[in-house]
Amino acid sequence: MNVLISGLLNIETTVKIRQFPISYYPIDYPFFGVNSNVSGVGFNLSGAFSKLGDHIELVSFLGKDDEAERILAHLQKSGTGTDGISRTLKNTPVSVVLFDDEGKRQIYCDLKDIQEQTVDVDNSAVLDKLNNCDIAVLCNINFNRSLLKKAKALKKMIATDVHVLSDIDDEYNRDFMSNADILFLSDEKLPASPEKVIIDIAEKYHNQIIVIGMGGKGAMLYDNGTVYMLGAVKSKVVNTVGAGDALFASFLHYYAKGLEPLEALKRAECFAAIKISHNGASVGFADEAEVEEKRKNTDITIEKII
Repeated sequence: MNVLISGLLNIETTVKIRQFPISYYPIDYPFFGVNSNVSGVGFNLSGAFSKLGDHIELVSFLGKDDEAERILAHLQKSGTGTDGISRTLKNTPVSVVLFDDEGKRQIYCDLKDIQEQTVDVDNSAVLDKLNNCDIAVLCNINFNRSLLKKAKALKKMIATDVHVLSDIDDEYNRDFMSNADILFLSDEKLPASPEKVIIDIAEKYHNQIIVIGMGGKGAMLYDNGTVYMLGAVKSKVVNTVGAGDALFASFLHYYAKGLEPLEALKRAECFAAIKISHNGASVGFADEAEVEEKRKNTDITIEKII
């Protein structure tokens, strides 16, 4: 499958802390608890799709600094093309993630000037990537708004993840929700129960498929009028950062392969469960064989809600 991914690339530092809230102390020594990796939603999705055997075309923005060189080196090593990356930022985005043993996390994401950028949809390289993709995975970041319109005009299947949503009329995310065939979000900060929110979104934006990731409670699926609740897949939790990206990418992989949404989400839960047993948003991805092994040995509860 050919996948166009347009999203954030950054350098992410993860820091293991004792607990939330954090008590003040001038210094701590979390041995092997501080790690720095190439990350960002665009990079995380690319890694997940690639591990599952898909071909990736990537669009994003970087600066002309050392952080950008590190990201480009990782992409080239993985075989991901970099001709869709524009180096027009003042600096490359960076993030810091604090996490504890319970899986709680707090993220500080410095986007630099990336929100002022726009993808040039008239650029031949970008147009070729869009025309040749089977699915356009467009992250909810400002520079994708022009690409979103172009993908819709070309009748491409569009998937997006709006992450944390406290208002279904949210002005920032409205374009992404209204244009997405497949929409993902988290249950954090929802304005009402997941059951109500998923139906309200479907009625307002007419998405074919909606998935609400609910962490240790599982995931909720809207599939053309029917709503299911899937129980969580048990796993050793090391770091939950990137779990949503893993669920999103793996669902799209299996759905695009022809699996029914419910079956695709079962495998996506297995993929995400394997991923969170590793530390870092861009590491711990499984291949299809590992996912099938996990699926074979895992009972996933399913409740039809509507």
